[in-house]
Amino acid sequence: MVETFEVIIRTLIAFVLLISIAHLLGKQTIAQMTYHDFIASITIGSIAGNLTFNTSIRFSHFMIALIIFSAIIFFATLVSLKNRNARALLNGEPTVVIQDGKILEKNMEKLKFTMDSLNQALRKKDIFDINEVEYALIEADGHLSVLKKPPYRNSTKKDVGIFIPTASAFPIELIMDGQIIDKNFAQNQLKKDWIFTELKHRGLALPDVSYCVRGTNGQLYFDLYKDEITSPIDTEV
Repeated sequence: MVETFEVIIRTLIAFVLLISIAHLLGKQTIAQMTYHDFIASITIGSIAGNLTFNTSIRFSHFMIALIIFSAIIFFATLVSLKNRNARALLNGEPTVVIQDGKILEKNMEKLKFTMDSLNQALRKKDIFDINEVEYALIEADGHLSVLKKPPYRNSTKKDVGIFIPTASAFPIELIMDGQIIDKNFAQNQLKKDWIFTELKHRGLALPDVSYCVRGTNGQLYFDLYKDEITSPIDTEV
């Protein structure tokens, strides 16, 4: 019973520590799996896993190892932000695999990247004909970035002379799950009286609203709990 209780406590502490470390290291470390991020994820996960279940090793030893390794990752991240050479060493650099429509086999070989892998990555970019590609790079996080040849690029509004608004507003979530999001009102200098007036004009009450957002065009979008859809296309079984 005592050992079970210890595992529960260790698990809770490991969870809190991992959340704290994730916040400390930042979103970039989570989103982009570079060399030192990959090593960090494996090592921290291993330490946290042992902290949770391995009761034969002293708790303090796990804490010391986790804190020291997290500090190493944090300082490595700071160094990579300040120094380009360190960033290249720790995170790696993009590698060109297609240049001027030509495949660079030597670069592919250095990356241990096969033609099957290249074709698969291109298909994920909706490219089934390699002749469409002008440049392709393998980014430091392993993703493929592609620049198509001019005839195969998507046309933009500017290309066809369509008027483009100078700017658009960032969408602001106002109501979620029938509750006003106070933080968004305060940050955007919005008055609650305004949203209640809008609700009244639409014959709605706050508890009726599942979600409300002010879109990029400044218009309000309301989603209600009672959608009044008589024939839903899909229903959860």
